[in-house]
Amino acid sequence: MEAKRWTVQIYISEEGDETNARAVLTTRDSSSVTGRGTARRNPVDRPVPEIGDELAASRALEDLAFRLHDVAAADIVDMAGPVRS
Repeated sequence: MEAKRWTVQIYISEEGDETNARAVLTTRDSSSVTGRGTARRNPVDRPVPEIGDELAASRALEDLAFRLHDVAAADIVDMAGPVRS
């Protein structure tokens, strides 16, 4: 059995009280799917950048999972062919 390797890279940027993350899944054939997530710090909370990173990254991964599921669903429809009456 051949092992397949897909990679996910997470890119995080911060601006003020907002942290943005982009999770990019790349498959063996160089196809990619991207998910995005954002975290905003409440001004009354202490600034802890790691928490914003974690929240934004987790939201980007969740978005990536939904998008990957949509890709799979579209592939299933494509493989099923035309609907017969």
